[in-house]
Amino acid sequence: MTPTSVHDIRNVALLGHAGCGKTTLLEALLAAAGEIGSAGSVERGTTVSDFDPQEKEMGHSLATSIAHFEWAEHWINLLDTPGLPDLSGRALCALPAVETAAIVVSAPAGIESGTRRMMEAAADKCRLIVVSKIDSNGIDFDALMRQLTDTFGRECLPINLPAPDGSRVVDCFFAPDAGAATAFSSVDAAHDAIVDQVVELDEALMAAYLEQGESLDPAQLHDPFEKALREGHLIPVCFVSARSGAGVRELLDLLGRLMPDPTEGNPPRFLKGEGTSAQPVEVVPDPERHVVAHVFEVSNDPFRGKLGIFRIHQGRITPNTQLYIGDGRKPFKVAHLLRIQGKNQVETPIGVPGDLCAVARVDEIHPGAVLHDSHDEDYYHLVAPRYPQPVFGLALIPQKHGDEQKLSEALTRLLDEDPCLEVGFDSQSRQTVIRGLGELHLKIVLEQLRSRWNLQFETATPAIPYRETITGQAEARYRHKKQSGGAGQFGEVALRVEALERGAGIELGNEVKGGAIPTNFLPAVEKGVRQAIAEGALAGFPVQDVRVVLVDGKHHAVDSNEVSFVTAGRQATVEALLAARPIVLEPLLEVTVRVEDSHFGEISAEFSARRGRLRDTGSPAPGWTTITAVVPMAEMNGFEARLKAICAGDSEFSMIAAGHEPAPPEVQHRLAGAHTGNGGRSN
Repeated sequence: MTPTSVHDIRNVALLGHAGCGKTTLLEALLAAAGEIGSAGSVERGTTVSDFDPQEKEMGHSLATSIAHFEWAEHWINLLDTPGLPDLSGRALCALPAVETAAIVVSAPAGIESGTRRMMEAAADKCRLIVVSKIDSNGIDFDALMRQLTDTFGRECLPINLPAPDGSRVVDCFFAPDAGAATAFSSVDAAHDAIVDQVVELDEALMAAYLEQGESLDPAQLHDPFEKALREGHLIPVCFVSARSGAGVRELLDLLGRLMPDPTEGNPPRFLKGEGTSAQPVEVVPDPERHVVAHVFEVSNDPFRGKLGIFRIHQGRITPNTQLYIGDGRKPFKVAHLLRIQGKNQVETPIGVPGDLCAVARVDEIHPGAVLHDSHDEDYYHLVAPRYPQPVFGLALIPQKHGDEQKLSEALTRLLDEDPCLEVGFDSQSRQTVIRGLGELHLKIVLEQLRSRWNLQFETATPAIPYRETITGQAEARYRHKKQSGGAGQFGEVALRVEALERGAGIELGNEVKGGAIPTNFLPAVEKGVRQAIAEGALAGFPVQDVRVVLVDGKHHAVDSNEVSFVTAGRQATVEALLAARPIVLEPLLEVTVRVEDSHFGEISAEFSARRGRLRDTGSPAPGWTTITAVVPMAEMNGFEARLKAICAGDSEFSMIAAGHEPAPPEVQHRLAGAHTGNGGRSN
């Protein structure tokens, strides 16, 4: 079957902490629906979604995988996302493609950092909590349910209940069995709580329910149930064991009958235009309108080429449809419209609103691109999830001469696949630098470079991006004169440097009068000034927050040339900077950690040991503390490992750039001495 109606489709992302059972659950659902003969195993590397060799070796999902199946005349697309904290960006990119976020919680482990992270990220989606591994020994289900409501609110209500031994689940919504034994609560209490929560949003239904004492069947509750999901007024909780099969068929029924189709979920947030001028636009799941689709994932294979996976939000797509990418003027033709089932790609004759489809070997396609068939939708874009900022860095040095270009191309491909990977080039150290969310993130990227592109390289800690500035004002004059027979070289420049406020950048001014420096040589002077600013004067780091004003100069009718004024401009700038009380600025990071209350003292002491200053604290949930500190970037080496050691892995943290400030005197002296010792510039 190929879905032909938007009402048949359910799009669900499986999200949660690493090891909570998402991939195993997907296997159980596929097997129960008859899509595969038997469920595969993560341990044996035989699952549909974890097909990459690196995933099999690590035993963890490293990218979002897609699988689909039919159940009770519904077409259900499931997106199995990575749970490793370092790969949270790869999981978040699945959210704009779905209506439902199913947050999987391991019953033995309870709420983990990834659980909280994904619940918060999916706040604008219809959310469902799936408690997995209910057949594990020693589970206190009542305490687990209290933990869910304490952390995520009273909107979390069980829609079924586990048996006391976790061997099966008891329905509390469609056909409640009041006499069934349950591990906690009761079927009647759970049923009444769900109905009460739903009818609060429908006054007429509430009146019938309360005043007349009428019982309500699931069909009557459907529309207010969907509204409660959309508004976050209800977060159903269901229980399942992928290993024993308990609750699997009940979850299938729940996905098909109660989770929203594309017309019932919260609408996608599309804008037209950029920046402050961008305006919201309506995109509706109507197959008769212009096509609007967005690319939410791209994969690159050195042999199979680029694969762009997209969600259709409006219109229909068939083979031979002509589609524009973003504001591009030239369309591409859909040669083969594909559906994805793990690693397999199957051709399909049509894609309708809500469908997840793919096209291969379209080089211009990129993550976040909007595909459309009319110029009326030019400049449309979908509001992207808020991704964590990559701050952990590694410098890459190819071992083989000539591999620089190959490395650059491979990194460009990986950038398509990972929204939290950054690649840059440090012009000072002449190094390619990659940045990610953590040490494991970068380790995974390095292995992908080796295995997929056969690249060999060395790694190093990237240079700390120190900067220089001045604290005073000074003037300098420099004459460059060289005579060696024939035409010589002559150029003289006088200039003034002034300190600016932090963050002001570089300003250039010109107060030269009377043609002391001919206008045709002014660009050469500016070039020399900018060279000095880029190279630094005190310790060899770029200069910032300085105004340079050209005040005077001299030229020679015969000997003056561009080279002379470049040299004079550079050296005059260096002398002026050195005379204006220069200092070294060190980069700062704002670090926010989330830990249990009991670790507050240890984390605070760790920040102090790294020259950090506490900026803020908070209590996001009972028993948990957030601590925000400003720490020099140079002091953050090894912090991730230390945090894991203190908190036994149950913590999370983020870092963002927080500007620069003067380095301590001992750091200033060390950096300036190292620059001079390396043969710093002589004037």
